[in-house]
Amino acid sequence: MAPAALTLFGDRLDLAAAYAELLATDGVVRGLIGPREAPRIWDRHLLNCAAVAERIPSDATVLDVGSGAGLPGLVLAIARPDLTVTLIEPLARRTSFLIEVVERLGLARSVRVFRGRADEAASGSSGREPISGDVVTARAVAPLDRLAGWSLPLAVRGGRLLALKGSSAAAEIEEHAEVVARLGGGQPTVELCGVGVIDPPTTVVEIVRERMIGPPRPAAKKRARSGRPRRG
Repeated sequence: MAPAALTLFGDRLDLAAAYAELLATDGVVRGLIGPREAPRIWDRHLLNCAAVAERIPSDATVLDVGSGAGLPGLVLAIARPDLTVTLIEPLARRTSFLIEVVERLGLARSVRVFRGRADEAASGSSGREPISGDVVTARAVAPLDRLAGWSLPLAVRGGRLLALKGSSAAAEIEEHAEVVARLGGGQPTVELCGVGVIDPPTTVVEIVRERMIGPPRPAAKKRARSGRPRRG
């Protein structure tokens, strides 16, 4: 594990170790990580997420949908200080943890926490401007069709969704490729990250946003014969 961690985090390895400690302590106590995960935080979570950094261009803006305890968004921010990362998470207890971790690790200049859903981040809400990025990441959030519906509107044209998946990746592509196309995405591909560094490598479904398709407009209210909108 040590050589892989050094390869993926370099001179930021101490920072990664500090984050791993927070996950194994506060993260478990606050129910963000299962207690059985504590002994395998490095190989199952940190290294698995950090390997995805090889698919992200330099100085990119990254939006992490459904960040939870910060996987993979915080890991990528630690491994790649050139990235600007926004952690998108709707649940208050999770965003509280993320804000505390960002402050304790000194990442406030490159990481911000957005409390809300992905569609709220894409459209703007409660006086907040819509946000978008070069890369959208997600791990264990939803099946590919739903995930693409939430995530592709956050990507700029030519930007990409990197969805960390398991053995179901190819089957999900076969099942949901048509939905992805209707949402403006290109043909999904399966990529392996960290080959020769971690075993097994991380499986990622990559989708480029080729076309800008806006959210569906709400249906117009039917009018009664009098010309007044119907109630209900």
